[in-house]
Amino acid sequence: MTTSNYKKVFKQLETKPVKLKKFLKHSAPKDRKYGARKHRCQRCGRVGGHISKYGLRLCRQCFRETALELGFKKYS
Repeated sequence: MTTSNYKKVFKQLETKPVKLKKFLKHSAPKDRKYGARKHRCQRCGRVGGHISKYGLRLCRQCFRETALELGFKKYS
């Protein structure tokens, strides 16, 4: 079960409040306070390949798509 769909089980556990409470305690994703998984891309939500320099908060793929609009120049 991935962290994005842990709430799908709610429908099955509606009639069993004790089991629902236990499920929520053990299956909900942790709130991150630090580390690589805390920083998400502002545009698409990816957590890998994050560029936070200059306050961009973008993943590398989104940065490549929007670099010219942001005023960056490609040197090659």
